[in-house]
Amino acid sequence: MREVRIRDTMSGDLLTLPTEGEIGIYACGPTVYSRIHIGNARPFVVFSLLARFLKSEGYPTKLAINVTDINDKIYSAAIERGIPSGELAAEMTAAYFEDTGGLGLGRPDAEPLATETVGPIVALIETLVEEGHAYESGGDVYFSVRSFEGYGKLSHRPTEEMEQGEGDDAGSLKRDPLDFALWKARKEGEDTSWDSPWGPGRPGWHIECSAMAEAELGQPFTIHGGGSDLVFPHHENEIAQSEAARDRQFAKVWMHNGMIETGSEKMSKSVGNIFQLSEALDAYGAETVVAYLVSGHYRQPLAFGEGPLEQAAAGNERLRNFLRENPSGEQPGQEAAAAADRFRDALADDFNTPRAMREAFDLVRAANQSPDDPGLAGSGTALAGMLDLVGLGSLAESGEGGPDAAALELLDARNAARESKDWARADEIRDQLAELGWEVRDGAEGARLVPRG
Repeated sequence: MREVRIRDTMSGDLLTLPTEGEIGIYACGPTVYSRIHIGNARPFVVFSLLARFLKSEGYPTKLAINVTDINDKIYSAAIERGIPSGELAAEMTAAYFEDTGGLGLGRPDAEPLATETVGPIVALIETLVEEGHAYESGGDVYFSVRSFEGYGKLSHRPTEEMEQGEGDDAGSLKRDPLDFALWKARKEGEDTSWDSPWGPGRPGWHIECSAMAEAELGQPFTIHGGGSDLVFPHHENEIAQSEAARDRQFAKVWMHNGMIETGSEKMSKSVGNIFQLSEALDAYGAETVVAYLVSGHYRQPLAFGEGPLEQAAAGNERLRNFLRENPSGEQPGQEAAAAADRFRDALADDFNTPRAMREAFDLVRAANQSPDDPGLAGSGTALAGMLDLVGLGSLAESGEGGPDAAALELLDARNAARESKDWARADEIRDQLAELGWEVRDGAEGARLVPRG
């Protein structure tokens, strides 16, 4: 069992994870008012793979990623669609499971829904009211920020910059502009509500996650994760309400991933806008999307565009070709085993996936340059194990050989359809190729077929 360290957002320090007891990881999932985009996929991938790595090292680990299916945005989107809010939430929750399932990483150990946690949410709010940390106003319930001495310890923001972003209507009901909603009274046009001691309504966003995290992992748990955009107010508010209610630490380590930056490169017309995860998966396949998402350190921003995705695809092709020529089975030699150890060491050091992937490519380079070196024997076996830890194990399972004559004939037909601008026919042929197990990748050197992930 390696010593694993994670950079803690609150302290700024590298904190060592405990080697005894369960490693509970809670990561904030999406609000399901539309299909998720590539940015939503990054925390799903980061924390799914972190949990996979920890389990492989022998850490008893439980990963919970929630679904926020009660939210103002869902009401607004449902009205625009002209359907009940519950129907929209259920539809988009199913789409979220489908889209993230398409990444091929499996499911978290727990995926709580806010709609299934209303009872614990109400109970948590009642405790805060009883302890003097919250108050009712006009059917709403607000957390009294100044009642919690540690407020701001995660985001390190000065008080004057702590705007909750809840709108003017909420401001008129608050005792203090810093306060935030725990429960919101039902408003006109909202077709779904739940009963509470303060009247019909629905929970606020922040209290939902506090209750779901505690229900799944207890308090304190080890790692709370999510995008860096959630540090304030969402995670700051989670800390305040959870620690005020329970008088103990909420989470031991705060781990935040950087944002996906979409403005650095314009997508070409031939590819179109693949900002949605489902579209990215259709256009590039799961292996490319996962490789792209682990190509940068999780804490740093990641540029999104055709270039980075093509680079990820090319890297995968190099790894796949090596694995075809060097299939698993042979025991790794000393140098190959050392590369696998360094790969794991990189993941143990603040989950440094780009450093880990450099070890993978360095192993391929060394094995290609010195194919008869006994120390590099079994490099395919070592590489397959390394890649499985970062969600790319399927590169070793793609089979041998290239596309058959029928697939190549279809590819020629698709190229002809694109040249004549018959986009519908080109898409139809692409789908036929997908059914045969091939995905089309369009690059600077033309279209090519690779096995679907």
